[in-house]
Order: sequence, then structure tokens, then C-alpha cells
Amino acid sequence: MDSSSLQGDSPEQHAWAPSDNGHVSEVTASPTTSFAESKRSPSAIALRAFLLGVTLGVSLTLTVVLLQPPLNPLWRAPCFLAALSTFHLLEFYITARYNPTAATLSAFLLTGNGYAYNVAHSLALLECTLRNYVAPRYYTDWLLLQPSNAFLPADGGARIAWLTLGLTLLLGGQGVRTLAMAQAGTNFNHLVQSKKKHGHVLVTHGIYRWLRHPSYFGFFWWGLGTQVVMGNLICLVGYAVVLWRFFSLRIESEEKFLVAFFGSDYVRYRDKTTVGIPMIP
Repeated sequence: MDSSSLQGDSPEQHAWAPSDNGHVSEVTASPTTSFAESKRSPSAIALRAFLLGVTLGVSLTLTVVLLQPPLNPLWRAPCFLAALSTFHLLEFYITARYNPTAATLSAFLLTGNGYAYNVAHSLALLECTLRNYVAPRYYTDWLLLQPSNAFLPADGGARIAWLTLGLTLLLGGQGVRTLAMAQAGTNFNHLVQSKKKHGHVLVTHGIYRWLRHPSYFGFFWWGLGTQVVMGNLICLVGYAVVLWRFFSLRIESEEKFLVAFFGSDYVRYRDKTTVGIPMIP
């Protein structure tokens, strides 16, 4: 659990943002293997890390190849897969590095995000593909990438600015989330904690000095950044709406636990910090 944000999932607030319900469907414990041991299976962990690493390597290679002249706009699809692979790898690595007792299979966040999580990313890839073959002019006009747009320069500056914005959100969001997990250390957990565990403290240093839910802040802007980079208008709006609703409900619920855990200390901390997501106080 993040000391200023309860990470995880609950039956009442299931969505496709990064969360985990602790269920491990791929690993079946044998009669001689406890459930706890199956969740920490070295072979299962190694296999997931290997497959994510291969996906990352292949995706980066394809991105570079497709960027070569004549540039193929579908470079954005493997770039998205590379961002996803990096996200899931870092979720486990940072957990293992700074909170090793929580470094189970579920720390990859590959299986606990629900059906909608996979659907959202599949739709993002589908839109990226269709927009380049079905209605490229329609999309690029809306995304302010055409020289005909009066508000942007006709020399390609708009295209570069849009891509720069997307990469900034993507890399910045990932960086903030990773830093937040590292600075929270053992106080961070992907599961919602309804009871205060021994040794749990309120983290207010580092990035938590300004953001009280930096991991949520990071994922929100990371998610939007991926869609900006891909040039997806529809999924950009969809991601924004769904993520905002999810985190709005999640933060409201979690802060009730945090007030119960830390009392007036958390109330004072909440009053002098921000979430960093629009329209969430």
C-alpha cells in the first residue's frame, strides 16, 4: 500500500486502471505447494519477465525499423507495446527492489486488471491501425497535424509538437509512478489495505511532498500520453473519461481509510498537497 494512496482493487470499484485483486489464474498450486509459494514461483516469475523482455525488444526494433524512410505511420503500434511492456516490467522490478515481500506474480499487474483493461489497449491498437488505412485525413485534421490548420505552422512543427507532448506525458507519467513506488518502499502495495499493517507510516517526503497520490497521477498521464503518441482521438477521450472516473472514486474511497489510519496527520497532509489530476481536489 502506498502510504498516501491505497493501491489495488475492490469489488465496488473495478476498472482497467492499474490494480490487482491478488488472483493468480495462471499458476495452480500442486498438493505439495502452498498458494503463497505458487505466487512466488521463480519459474513463473522468470517466464513473465522473459516474455515481457522479448516483447519490449521486438517492439523497440519494429519501431526503429518502421521509422526509417519512407516512414510508416504504424511505428506507433509497436511503440505502444514497448511502453506497455516497460510499465509491467517496472511494476515488478520496483516492487522486488523496494518492497520484496510483495514481489509475487501479481506485482506484474498482468492478470488482475480485468477484462476492460485488455479491451482498452486492444481498441487503442485497432484505432491506430484503422486511422492510417480507413480515414487518415479525418483523424489528422482533428489531431491538428495538417498544414491547413490555421492555428499551427505548416512546416511539420505541429506534428513534432504533438508527438513531443505525448512522449513527455508518457515518459513523465512512468517516471513519476516508478519514483513514487520506490520512495514509498514497504508502504506501497498493489492491494487495497483496509487495515493498517504494522510498520505502515505516512510518507510525506520526496515526490509525496507535493503529490499525495503520485502513482495514480503517473498512470493517469502515462495513459493519456500513450494515446497522444499513437494519434488516437477516440481512445484519448475514452482513456481520459474512464481513468478520471476510476481515480476519482478510488481516491475518495481510499482517503477514508487513510484518515482512519493516520487521523489529523493525514487531514493536514491532504490539505497541503494535490492529486494532480484535473477536477480531483
